[in-house]
Amino acid sequence: MPRFAANLSLLFNELPYLDRFQAAAQAGFSAVEVLFPYDIAAKETHRALLANGLELALINAPPPNYTGGEPGYAAVPDCTARFQSDIRRVMRYAEVLRPGLIHVMAGYAEGSEALDCFVRNLQWAADFAPHQRFTIEPLNPVSQPGYFLNDYGLAAEVLVQVNRPNLGLQYDSFHAQMIHGDALSIWCRYRDRIVHAQIGAAPDRSEPGRGDINFPALFDAMDHSGYAGWVSAEYTPSTSRTEASLHWMRQ
Repeated sequence: MPRFAANLSLLFNELPYLDRFQAAAQAGFSAVEVLFPYDIAAKETHRALLANGLELALINAPPPNYTGGEPGYAAVPDCTARFQSDIRRVMRYAEVLRPGLIHVMAGYAEGSEALDCFVRNLQWAADFAPHQRFTIEPLNPVSQPGYFLNDYGLAAEVLVQVNRPNLGLQYDSFHAQMIHGDALSIWCRYRDRIVHAQIGAAPDRSEPGRGDINFPALFDAMDHSGYAGWVSAEYTPSTSRTEASLHWMRQ
């Protein structure tokens, strides 16, 4: 069975942020991811991780733009200076939090100029922090209209062009199903590039066991493929308390 992590930006949201770490550990998770851990001092998050014996699997970059800008701009031309500045800030958090992976968000753009910009920025980030592992993730155009990285084939092309050993593909069952209509086939087709996985049902991004995805078959494919990375539960529970939505993991 895959190694499951909990996304604390979506799970255990009925609790204050720092209390979610204990709840995740008590529910049987041994790792967590926090999409944007920048609202609280890194040492506080680090303390919660240590107190509960949890590994931090992943965080997102860049930090949120509290002035109202778009969440991510690695593929947005003319934002290179801002991208590099924010990656430096992210790495200051990473020095304390030690995340296994940092997901670099492409942002909202289109065309060949955006592709070239995305490739150059990813190369810079990978070279700036060669000991840190990074990911890119396609997001579906229904949930994120206008997002540049909106197809797994495009993501594979970007990885080829960037050509850095510390950059890999982040798979998400919800987005894969919404983009391509078959989350399982996308896993099988791009498995060799996948370094992190997230799971959520489609089309409502609730817990596994609902919607259109055959999760037993997906988990079986993960096992048989030899994937040893984390599989993070990144969904919005259909229940008032997260614990009640974890039947899929207990089964």
